[in-house]
Amino acid sequence: MKNKIAKIVGLMAATVLSLSVFAMPAQKAAEADAAPAATGTYISELTGLPISAALQNQRPVAIMVDNEKTALPHYGLNQADIVYEMMNSTANGRITRLMAIVKDYASITQFGNVRSTRPTNVILASEYNAILIHDGGPYYINQFLADPSSDNLSGGFARFSNGKRSEFTEYVTYNSYTNPKTGKSYSGLAQRLASSGYSITYNQYYNGSGLKFAAAEQNLGAGAVSATSVSLPFPHNSSALYYNAGTGTYDYSEYGAAHNDALTNKRTTFENVLLLNCDFVQLDNHGYMAYYILGGNVGYYLTNGKAIPITWAKAAANYPTVYTNAVTGQPLTLNPGKTYIAIVPSDVWTSLAIK
Repeated sequence: MKNKIAKIVGLMAATVLSLSVFAMPAQKAAEADAAPAATGTYISELTGLPISAALQNQRPVAIMVDNEKTALPHYGLNQADIVYEMMNSTANGRITRLMAIVKDYASITQFGNVRSTRPTNVILASEYNAILIHDGGPYYINQFLADPSSDNLSGGFARFSNGKRSEFTEYVTYNSYTNPKTGKSYSGLAQRLASSGYSITYNQYYNGSGLKFAAAEQNLGAGAVSATSVSLPFPHNSSALYYNAGTGTYDYSEYGAAHNDALTNKRTTFENVLLLNCDFVQLDNHGYMAYYILGGNVGYYLTNGKAIPITWAKAAANYPTVYTNAVTGQPLTLNPGKTYIAIVPSDVWTSLAIK
């Protein structure tokens, strides 16, 4: 077991060494932070949609979100550009946890609730050069968080009085927050980032986005099959996606009900769906685990009610995941919009149901 986790850690260490010749000097990163804000718009590397040019060089955040039924409803999830869902533990019916990648985090008023992270999330967050937001985690994460490509903020975010147990009361706010019931004040993301010393703009560890977007809406071509519903093999959450012909997107559901964002009371829906087959290792008897995300395997890409087979490959921790259309052999091109990515355990991959 130790050899397996050592292999994952070793691959991360190799990444840092391999990137040294491409490293951006620290002075350049500091100058980028001091540069005046740009005006106009640019095409986001995370969605393929136009957003403020002032955000072009800003690092996103990656927020760990509890996905236990008690944590519902979620707040702010519809502000995410990309949402990952993956098994958080082999225990408790393989309960899943979400990781939300958010570029425009200054718009956050309440996001979460926030919970702990796992090794796989640290690796995936570094792919986007994202600052990981979480509340602790098992000691296995320490080796990954210590990597220089992995910046993170753990715990200490706002506590809301929602009548739930304490582990379900922590949320990210951008500005400082004072709980009107307890009178206790908490620093927001703005204050936490300012005091962290982290660069808020892309730094030497960023190697670009692996997501490639079409300039305009497109339909899948050769090899596409009908894909109007997806049942994921996550028995605790019963996660599913249903194609909404009215919006042209996939609506997310779990625990047998539609998923709505409590801030807007609107459905959580995605233009793009990526389903990735990935092996994993269980690290202890408590069910803690990590995926062999450094490597590659097969998967599916869904959009506009159709699906095609794909392959994916990730060479090193803060290198982008590369997606390929398995039918044409060409780089995969996504439609502009938000993306849902499910990391599906290899041992239940064949139980994934796409109809």
